[in-house]
This record gives sequence, structure tokens and C-alpha cells, in this order.
Amino acid sequence: MAGLLKILSPEQIKEADEFTIKHEPVSPVDLMERAAGKCVEWLTGHFSTDRHMVICCGLGNNGGDGLVIGRRLKQLGYNVRVYILRHSEQLSSGFSVNEQRLRRAAGDCVTDLYKEEDFPRIFKEDIVIDALFGIGLTRPLEGLPASLCHHINTSGATIISIDMPSGLFASAHTPDISAVIHASCTLTFQCPKLAFMFPENEERVGKWVILDIGLSPAFIKELDADAFLLSQSYISGFIKPRKKFSHKGTFGHALLIAGKYGSMGAAVMGARACLRSGVGLLTVHVPSSGVNIIQTSVPEAMVSADEHDQEFSSLPDISRFRTIGIGPGTGTSVSATKALEQLLDQSPGPMVLDADAINIISRDRHLIGKIPAGSILTPHPGEFERLIGQSVDNFERHHLQKKFSADHAFYMLLKGAHSCLTTPEGKSYFNCTGNPGMAKGGSGDVLTGILTALMAQGYTSLETGLLGMYVHGLAGDLAKEKTGEISMIASDIIEALPEAFIRVATSQAL
Repeated sequence: MAGLLKILSPEQIKEADEFTIKHEPVSPVDLMERAAGKCVEWLTGHFSTDRHMVICCGLGNNGGDGLVIGRRLKQLGYNVRVYILRHSEQLSSGFSVNEQRLRRAAGDCVTDLYKEEDFPRIFKEDIVIDALFGIGLTRPLEGLPASLCHHINTSGATIISIDMPSGLFASAHTPDISAVIHASCTLTFQCPKLAFMFPENEERVGKWVILDIGLSPAFIKELDADAFLLSQSYISGFIKPRKKFSHKGTFGHALLIAGKYGSMGAAVMGARACLRSGVGLLTVHVPSSGVNIIQTSVPEAMVSADEHDQEFSSLPDISRFRTIGIGPGTGTSVSATKALEQLLDQSPGPMVLDADAINIISRDRHLIGKIPAGSILTPHPGEFERLIGQSVDNFERHHLQKKFSADHAFYMLLKGAHSCLTTPEGKSYFNCTGNPGMAKGGSGDVLTGILTALMAQGYTSLETGLLGMYVHGLAGDLAKEKTGEISMIASDIIEALPEAFIRVATSQAL
């Protein structure tokens, strides 16, 4: 899994810290110095020396990082004030050492906070460095720490959190969000945190940046993780080179079942995306009233006419297709339900199910047991909720997604800002490409076409899901460069697919 970024628990990160300290070897204080140094590099690259730095430190190692940052910024000529929250008598050893170093080097910039009246005045023009609490937090903040977080949040200043926004749990739902820092940016150490992947924490985490602080890569490689963040270097390894004597049959014949009267655009976009994603042959099955639309809009595709004039109600001979994608714009009528059940009964292998196919299955739940193992389901959050049920928070929803994949041997691709593919083996893969401009009708139809094409070419279900969601998001990012987020439409994503595939195949970063 070279190139994949593991999403580790706080306990695993602590183990990596301890291993690095013991085997590099490096002292805990020097490792703290290294981590803070990375933060200072980022800060000096983004803020000039005329910005006033307000550094708020707790009493643990996160606070120790803040003390080092303060000392180094002061040495570089920044206007720095360091505030230590004295909420406890317990100090980490790293904090104690660095407090002494800071006071010796610049004791006049340090102020202790014992009560709310001691809180500093913070201006909108200030940069607040949040180094109060790190990733080890297991209970909500209260009392003086909670009050300080509220004070910082209401200041209007730019807030940079170190490793984790104070008050936010790294790997679980935070039950009380009223006492969590609202960071503009989070500088996190070594690996992403699970909390960063979910929309409930967007306003707290802000933009996040991973800083490599040199924890042992050999040890991290051996750690058992069940959640990952994709990288282009990993995805690029999936691309299958095309051999000189290949022909259209080499790259599979796909069947896309999509569209009904009034929703033929879904079939058009799915078909165009499928063809742009490398399939050798494509047949699109549509209501008979949509035949001319497909033949005119997508001349490279063949067309199969349904018996019904306006909706999906019957199947062609499916024995000649390597894979099948179904659902965009098909509707959920009684006829469509019966035809979908017939398809599930006849299908010899994995398929891609999206949109109305999922809505039908949500309503007729006996169909779940008929879905071929290894199939990919691609719901958006609303379709997911109809299929699996409501969740009290995103962590519970993620747990339900993982369980559903494992229980039924499906791959589920839940679409979102960090689209997540869960596998029958209990693994979760979060995507790192894409942008809000893709939140438009038709974007999901494009993804269905991409996935159907990849599966038809012989990619495994896992490869199809990972490569498909990465390329889909990358194409959206490329489209954004030309159209911006507001004006982007699904067709722009399709037009960007050729460049997206070129970039992945040649490992060219955006």
C-alpha cells in the first residue's frame, strides 16, 4: 500500500512517537522541537513578521509545541505573546522543559492565565496559535478551558490549530461542540485524523495540512490500519498500460441502463463519461423514446431500446456484457422495480448500482440479498439514509457503512467532500480530490459512467472504486480551474476526464 496515507488512532500515533524516540533515537524534547519547527516553517511561509502572534498553550505536549513555536517565532522577529492556561497542576515533561527555555529566552512575552479576567484581548488582525489540547482528548472541555476556547472563537482572528483543534476528538464524535476551537487551518502531524473526514467537523478543522515530523516510516508501515486517505502516487499504480495489439474487445463491452422520459440527460452524461473512461464498447439501454437522443448526443454508443416508451421496464440479453451500470434517471416505478429484480437474478457478476437503483432497493429490501457480491453501490447521503437508516452523527454513519459492506460483501462508495469507499474486509478509503463545484445535478451520473467503464476493462471492484472516485474528483478539480466552482456543470467534469486520466497515468500532480 505504498503511497496510501494511514489514518491512525491517537493511541497508534503515541506508539509511533515512542518507537521513534527509542529507535531513531531522538529525545522527546528534540522530537517536539522538530514538530514545532515544521509548524514554524509553515507559519513563516504564510504570515509576515508584522502580524501579531497570540499563542495559547495548554500544559501537555501540545502546549509544549506551542512554547517552542513561540520561542522560534520570537527569534525570527515576530511580535509574539504566549499565554499559558493554568487549568491544572499536571505538566508534561516536554512542556516543563520548553517553558523554562522560553522564559529564559523571552520571559517578557509569557503570561499565565488563571481566571477568565486574565484572558488576553485579541484583535481580528491577530494570528492565534491554538496549542491548548492535542489529539489525546477523551472528554469535552469545560470550565476555564472551555471559556478560553469561546473567547478565542469570538475574537474574529485567524486561528491556526496545532495537530488538532482544541476540544475536538480525533477518532470519535465530539458530543459537545460548543467548547471546540474553530480553526481557520489545522497543522496536523504525520497523518490525517478521522475527524477531518466528516462534514460535522468542517467549521472546527478548517483547511488542514499534514506536516511530516519524521516519525518512523518503518513502524508506521507495520501498524494495522483500517482507514486510509488516497494519494495520487498510490492511484497511479492502478493504471493498466494499453498493449499495442489491443482492440475494442480488450477493453470490455459495458451496458448502461439509465434514463426515462424527462430524465434522459442522466443517460447522456453517464454514457459520455463511460466512453471517456476507456471502455471498448458501450450499449446504453433506454426507453424507446430516448433512442434518438442517445444516438444523436453520444454517437459512439450503441443503443438498446426498452419495450416501454417512457421508462425502464425490460432487459436486453445481458450475456454479452462484461459489466453493467444501472440507476441514473431510471425512475422507481413498478415496472422498473420488476426489471431491476430480473437483472439481479440474471447478473453473473459485480455491477455498479446508483441513484434510482438504490432507491428501489431501499424500498424493496428483499433485493439486497440478490445483489452480486463485489458490486459497487454509490449513494449520496440521502440515498444512503433511505437504504441503511438515519444516523445520529457522521461517525455512526461511517460505522453503518462499514458494517453494510461487510455484511453483504459489497463495496459502498458514499459520495461527499471526502467520498468514502468501504470494502467487505472492513477497510475505509477516503478520497482527497474534488471540490464544492461538483455539487450539481449530473455529477453522480458521471461517476457511474466512470465506474462502469473501469469495471468493464477488468479492474477489480476495489481498483474500480478507488480509481473511479479519485479520477472523478480530479476531473472536477481540473474543471474548476476553467469554470470556477459556481459555474461548473457535470458536463465540464466529463470534458476534463482525458486530462485527469493523463495526469494519473503519468503521476502529474495538479
